[in-house]
Amino acid sequence: MRPRTIFLLRHGQTDFNVQGIVQGSGVDSDLNETGRRQAARFFAAYGRVPFDKVYTSALRRTRQSVQEFLDLGLPHESYPALNEISWGRREGTRITVAEDEEYRTVLAQWAAGNASARLEGGESPAEVAARQRPFIELLTARADEETVLVCLHGRALRVLLCQLLHYPLSCMDGFEHSNLCLYKLEFTGSVFVVKNFLDVAHLHD
Repeated sequence: MRPRTIFLLRHGQTDFNVQGIVQGSGVDSDLNETGRRQAARFFAAYGRVPFDKVYTSALRRTRQSVQEFLDLGLPHESYPALNEISWGRREGTRITVAEDEEYRTVLAQWAAGNASARLEGGESPAEVAARQRPFIELLTARADEETVLVCLHGRALRVLLCQLLHYPLSCMDGFEHSNLCLYKLEFTGSVFVVKNFLDVAHLHD
């Protein structure tokens, strides 16, 4: 079997990203002008890649980030399993690490190996991982899809990378991300290998 190529893309910028407002799975925001420009630059760099399938979360900002690929008529499926982690009652509010003790405490618990910790009313990384697993099974089983584009969200991307690469969730913050960044993976049929790590070359002239 020939190795398959999986492009994992974080969505483009939204006004909430700029304003430092928590989105999570409960805020279905749109890309802003910068985000649309980022999406256009990604398409300019990768629009000729023969993707067999495009996958997105069920939130608008991921679909908008790959809309130009969908406009080519490429097959597309959206999955709530790829939605961002729920930040519970924090969603829609401004939150900074410097001022929010609860947020910092939960991040520290995650790094210490407590993947069941969560913000009030939100999801834990363990719960995100559990809802992603059926998608991972689907992705790995579809051997005819040799080149795939998956657009999702920052924390969800970190959880997914840990699962694909068999890292504990305590390592997820090692997978840095930024708007419209790319992680390119090769799948041999048994293991995933990272080929591009936090790739943003497409966003620069």
